Amino acid sequence: MADLSQGRSNVPVGGSQAAQTQTISGSKGLDFAEPLIFEMGSEGRFGVDLADVEVSNDRLNGQRRADKIGLPNLSEPQVVRHYTRLSQKNYGIDSGFYPLGSCTMKHNPRVNEKLARLPGLGDLHPMQPTSSVQGALELIDSLADWLKTLCGMPAIAMSPAAGAHGELCGMMAIKAAIEARGEGETRKRVLVPESAHGTNPATAAACGFSVDSIPANALGRVDLDAFKAKLGDDVAGIMLTNPNTCGLFESDIIDIADAIHEAGGYFYCDGANFNAIMGRIRPGDLGIDCMHLNLHKTFSTPHGGGGPGAGPVVLSEALAPFAPLPYVVHGDDGFDLIEHMSDSDAKPFGRLKGFHGQMGVFVRSLSFILSHGADGLLQASSDAVLGANYLRCQLQDDMSVPFDGMCMHEVLFDDTFLNDTGVTTLDFAKAMIDEGFHPMTMYFPLVVHGALLMEPTESESKETLDLYIKTLKGLIKKVKSGDVQFFKNAPVLTPRRRLDETAAARKPVLRWTPPSDED
Repeated sequence: MADLSQGRSNVPVGGSQAAQTQTISGSKGLDFAEPLIFEMGSEGRFGVDLADVEVSNDRLNGQRRADKIGLPNLSEPQVVRHYTRLSQKNYGIDSGFYPLGSCTMKHNPRVNEKLARLPGLGDLHPMQPTSSVQGALELIDSLADWLKTLCGMPAIAMSPAAGAHGELCGMMAIKAAIEARGEGETRKRVLVPESAHGTNPATAAACGFSVDSIPANALGRVDLDAFKAKLGDDVAGIMLTNPNTCGLFESDIIDIADAIHEAGGYFYCDGANFNAIMGRIRPGDLGIDCMHLNLHKTFSTPHGGGGPGAGPVVLSEALAPFAPLPYVVHGDDGFDLIEHMSDSDAKPFGRLKGFHGQMGVFVRSLSFILSHGADGLLQASSDAVLGANYLRCQLQDDMSVPFDGMCMHEVLFDDTFLNDTGVTTLDFAKAMIDEGFHPMTMYFPLVVHGALLMEPTESESKETLDLYIKTLKGLIKKVKSGDVQFFKNAPVLTPRRRLDETAAARKPVLRWTPPSDED
């Protein structure tokens, strides 16, 4: 078995007595020294007995495995304990505060999970005939109606799988509209502000457009004069994030919309930060032509780990005819799905996804909306903005704020307060882990050097935010005291110490190999 004490928190490195404590087992209290499951295996050990089966008719054409598959041999208690212990090492939204900016990591009410697992919803199959899934189609239609109402837009595409997929949908609708006007060969440039989400320029490029960056002004918002100077008859549109990635509302957004429309372009808005304005502002009233919605963020679905996600796109009257297939319609015999170009009386640009969207996310999102109601959704976004500004006001004298004024749902600091201390932004974040907090988003957005972006969401109580504030203030005090080594050692209370994350990302070891006799 590998030496599991290497890099563990019980190796003496200075700091608290708890951090220095060494144990015979390698475990520390309920912090178990957990090996890989392959290291635990023992030949002949099983959780269940299966009878040997004689195979008389080998259909593998000589490709039968000659050696063992390499799975670990474990008893049932070993398996249960292993995965239970691993789950205790995970930091999740159900165990602690996630201050990640731009991610909207908030509580997922359990009623949403219960409804998503209801028989008839949790066991649907996308190939079922529409006559057998009328309830599911009505659910999609009801959710679509809520989203269109919240956004003040006449149409919506429900199938995009997540945020970046929604961006692609919106830009493909814009491209289809431009081509329908006969300007597909001339309008090839898309304007993207520096404060937009990082996927925006990639999406524009993937659709065949060239990307022209728009600088930010001293207030962290789009430089309106620079934007207008770049307008021309070759501009297809603008991709703008509002509130932007600095956590600020674009105060010139109506002027931006008027100018892009006057130039013959379209306005795509990144709706990843809709949690800040939900129920308070309708994007359609701002002159936006299309905007994706991250249902797995704003409407409380488990977020992270690669999914699940959903990124419906609301569309203006100008872009509505180009919405992709499939979409739900009210037919003579109930709800129906338009899945083929020949059945549509509009001009869909095609199909983005194999089936109809992420049904599990749709159920959770509609549950979230109906349980909150219109007034509850407004309170949720208001509380999210209140929480971010509470953090800003409580921490602005200790940390560095790059832009003056109140923020929206997330507050942006930078690492200027660490200048000349010998402590880096990464050092500071590692010390937060020892305090039981997941670090905030670091080094993003790129427009601010050493960015530290925090988003409390509406889920967090004042008590949680007060403890978070107290902790950050305490760490900053320790920075100012000159205890650099404390931060260089951190974290000391984790199952593994500070790792070479760059090497791990560039040269990952993806397969365990058993130690040889020489090891």
